[in-house]
Amino acid sequence: MNTNQKLRTFDLIREAVLPEYRDRVNEYLSLYEETLHSENTPAADIQASAQQLRGYLRGLNTTRVLGMADWEELDRRISESWL
Repeated sequence: MNTNQKLRTFDLIREAVLPEYRDRVNEYLSLYEETLHSENTPAADIQASAQQLRGYLRGLNTTRVLGMADWEELDRRISESWL
């Protein structure tokens, strides 16, 4: 996946989250985004962060903050981009 697609993944996450949770979720996403897009982050840390992000999104899906179809697509994108 190219850099634009990777950047777009975080936009898609933000759009998929129910509006009343977006501010709170954005706080967490900004930390993942910074780590995953940093050129200075070691590969092992990138993989660990990507796995943590997948778990976070799975939790959002479980609590119905994020829909199943969105979760499946986002999970696929994260796997292809960083794992």
